Amino acid sequence: MPSEKVEEYLEGIFKLECEEGKANVTRLAERMKVTAASASEMLKRLEKEKLVTHKGDRGHVLTARGEHMARTLVRRHRLSERFLTDVLGIGWDVAHEEACKFEHVLSPDVEKKLAEMLGNPSTCPHGFPIPDLDGKIAQTEIRRLSSFCASERGVIAEVDEEGPELLQYLSSLGLIPDARVEVKEIAPFNGPLLVKVGRSAQYALGREVASKIWMKQ
Repeated sequence: MPSEKVEEYLEGIFKLECEEGKANVTRLAERMKVTAASASEMLKRLEKEKLVTHKGDRGHVLTARGEHMARTLVRRHRLSERFLTDVLGIGWDVAHEEACKFEHVLSPDVEKKLAEMLGNPSTCPHGFPIPDLDGKIAQTEIRRLSSFCASERGVIAEVDEEGPELLQYLSSLGLIPDARVEVKEIAPFNGPLLVKVGRSAQYALGREVASKIWMKQ
């Protein structure tokens, strides 16, 4: 049975592949918050265990076995987040860290029962899709809020952030999944966006923050 550290790396590689199409050593080290040397050493171990393979410019990619394990972990993590927020009332700003502990200990039977109890949710509290039992993930066309033009509007699909401070801030502004947002103005020279949340509230968002919010039409 793979260690928690191995599982965390598989999950990290999978998310990088989904977000950026590849997982190189530098980006993986940043995501895992380790040195490049540590990330490189783990990738060698994963290659030896036939969980990843090197694909030239694409960097390291998951093998079929590695991807299956990663999708299972992502499913258990996001179901755990739903349980923590929907049943235990834990805030979405801390659910990620707590779910990291749950995902490694859930058995297939408990995972199945948990999904049934929650009503087989399609997304986690942050809006990310939950893989089904076969590991399939529903695809939705989304764009970063930072790419929107003035007068464009949409609905928040995902919030790509794990840090509790920013999640608390976004929640206080009502910038959570399913909230309706309209870009009212965009400051020149890569300045902030003035956005309307819901029917009336308006806030200025920096580009970096806006880039973490993914929108659907």
